[in-house]
Amino acid sequence: MLTFIEVRIRRLRRILSRSLWLARLLHLPASKGSRSRPGLVMIQVDGLSRPELEIALDKGEMPFLKQLLDREDYRLHTHYSGLPSTTPAVQAELFYGVSCAVPSFSFRDPASGRIARMFEPGTAAEVEKKLVREGGEGLLKGGSAYSDNFTGGARESHFCPSSMGWGPSLRKGNPLVLIVFLLTNLYSLLRVGALLVVETVLALVDLFKSQLSGHDFWKELKFVPTRVAISILLRELCVIGGKIDISRGLPTVHINFLGYDEQSHRRGPTSLFAHWTLKGIDDAIARLWRATHHAHWRHYELWVYSDHGQGGMTTYDHVKGYSLEAAYNAALKALDSTLPLSQPVSTGGYQTQRARLLGGHHVQRLFPIDRYDPVGKQDQPLVTAMGPVGHLYFSWSSSAEERTFMARELASKHGIPVVLAVESPGQVRAYTEVGEFTLPEDTGPLFGNDHPFLDELGPDLIRLCEHAYSGDLVILGWRHGIEPITFANENGSHAGLSPRETQGFAVLPKDAPLPERTRDYVRPIDLRRAALSHLGRKPKPPMRQGQPGTKSADTLRVMTYNVHSCVGMDGKVDVARIARVIARSQPDVVALQELDVGRERSDGVDQAHQIAQLLEMAVHFHPAIHIEEERYGDAILTHLPQRLVKADLLPGLASRPNLEPRGALWVAVEFHGREVQILNTHLGLNSQERQAQIDALLGPDWLGHPDCREPVILCGDFNAIPSSPVCRSLNTYLRDAQQASDGHRPRRTFPGRMPAVRIDHIYIGNGLEATAIDIPGSALVRVASDHLPLVADIKINELASPAAAATPGFSFPDRAH
Repeated sequence: MLTFIEVRIRRLRRILSRSLWLARLLHLPASKGSRSRPGLVMIQVDGLSRPELEIALDKGEMPFLKQLLDREDYRLHTHYSGLPSTTPAVQAELFYGVSCAVPSFSFRDPASGRIARMFEPGTAAEVEKKLVREGGEGLLKGGSAYSDNFTGGARESHFCPSSMGWGPSLRKGNPLVLIVFLLTNLYSLLRVGALLVVETVLALVDLFKSQLSGHDFWKELKFVPTRVAISILLRELCVIGGKIDISRGLPTVHINFLGYDEQSHRRGPTSLFAHWTLKGIDDAIARLWRATHHAHWRHYELWVYSDHGQGGMTTYDHVKGYSLEAAYNAALKALDSTLPLSQPVSTGGYQTQRARLLGGHHVQRLFPIDRYDPVGKQDQPLVTAMGPVGHLYFSWSSSAEERTFMARELASKHGIPVVLAVESPGQVRAYTEVGEFTLPEDTGPLFGNDHPFLDELGPDLIRLCEHAYSGDLVILGWRHGIEPITFANENGSHAGLSPRETQGFAVLPKDAPLPERTRDYVRPIDLRRAALSHLGRKPKPPMRQGQPGTKSADTLRVMTYNVHSCVGMDGKVDVARIARVIARSQPDVVALQELDVGRERSDGVDQAHQIAQLLEMAVHFHPAIHIEEERYGDAILTHLPQRLVKADLLPGLASRPNLEPRGALWVAVEFHGREVQILNTHLGLNSQERQAQIDALLGPDWLGHPDCREPVILCGDFNAIPSSPVCRSLNTYLRDAQQASDGHRPRRTFPGRMPAVRIDHIYIGNGLEATAIDIPGSALVRVASDHLPLVADIKINELASPAAAATPGFSFPDRAH
């Protein structure tokens, strides 16, 4: 009945869904199919390092993300970005499995001689073509991408360099589409308007403060609309679009929120303005999360990660008093006074280019970018450095001696922290003002033996230096023991090797199918493999692998769970979802009630064996109802050695022959050399019927049988509260695990949405101790069934030693059946 009501409410909500109606008006097709198909929404918080995230969580700036970690079975992982620590490099590895796809955000194209920048549509498209050739199918195949460097193979991309704005989608609708869009999102638009006012005021205050610090007025003024557009408008449009795509059932939705990264570049990663944007990003994540849990066409997971971190930086100009180009030219003159010199090149409007992703001619005029000659000259030296990683390109085919001279000159006389030159395949020479190093052997002395990603830095840095687009010399703004510097005009930066820059984060479900690895962090290729496994595009690892429990080795973890035929509160039949709920608790023994086997209403699936297969457990199933090929009943699953002792029906009422048959299942499980007797049952709805059934269970055929030696555990759905006659009868011989667990306040298990009664029980016999009780209540658990699972950690004490277990532990009187 509860499921029926919730399904109807969900259906009504779907009918009234603004996202669904917008998708129809825009003629956007739905991805129809099985409603239990997996889907994935990936949220990228651009530039937020794990240390800065932890500060934000402690300060309450990201309350929803904290809720995911505290209540929704999510785990915080460290995410190593790889090198360079930039969005294009991370997304290339994530989307296509290609590491170090570009050597930096800006580089010289050897074919044309032009300086390429990854925010340029042409550059991004050319690099992505190369990624497709090297890596193959994109992660976002058939899905959508928002505000990304690459499309990732997405069928639809928005606010990306290669496809700015929503223009094509809106133009497909009739003239009323825009009006409907405005009306259906009126609350969101009013909210955006209010936030725009707040952000504009804050930006103007920030502008005033910047003038007191001596910043250029016109550049600061231009940053005001840029900041507002990226921090608010672009973010909100991405959320609206993402919710539409979720309502349509696209397999993957990837959204990159740029606000924090933009503020960090301008004001620094620890600034109040950067952290202010995190509150809006957190709210956006919450709204997308809710959309995934109301999705009709798929069962979505939402993953949140950052591509890299940001480090507080001092500019090279400020440290030395002259520009990087001036240092490079001075070194060129020292080498040969007849050589042509490098000319300063505009960055091409990086700060305003992100706002231009909104698209449209009006936006292009509002956020103009500096003009520059797109074609470089092969016979001129060039400097590309949009952060703490730079490339120096010579205008001639240099010798090893010339590279060495230039590297030493730049390091010793001009204070470049590290200058790198390739010596031979797999070998790079590093020049600093304190000495020279050879990589990868000297990675530790150069970048610190305590660097969290030391084993990865050497190979990744060599790959970067050997890239076809890399300069004759590669320069770095940081090494161990010095304060980091950037070669761009910014207060926060990334691309380099420092722990802050390379240390992102990933907030993933605890059972996310991450590949096995020896390191305690993930990198983009791990997220890619996990995403492909979740989507069913590559084999999944077993649910039990890689998910260690928190119990002690001498404790038996038992779960009882009424799975409601694997029909969730959303009306979806999803066996895998039930298996995931079980796997997250890591039980040793699972007692399940209400399983379908071969029933038409659940697609003819053998639910008991399918769950056991997913969990890599043995299963014993007993049908209480068996009509032709359809069966319905209970099961016990375990990964421990076991044997079936008894499976039979329980008595009903002679006066009520139409009552649903009920049964019980008895399995002996071996645990540390002892047999533990596990009994699972599902009692009837009628009180007299339940009493007759419990009398039978306490009688000589079950718990009173000579073979039912201690230790004994009885569990299941009793349809009876603790004060009922049934439970009082059980309390004479057994103990309620919830009441027996010290320091635990008994909790209710039914109904799952708003637990009101305690009818699922685990009872334990002599010699057993309930050391911990858990009733999972995450969003996944609340929707998977109409009951919550009950989990008990049970310790076997000395009373249940093998010698004591040799004789019957109970001397029950004969009871009438």
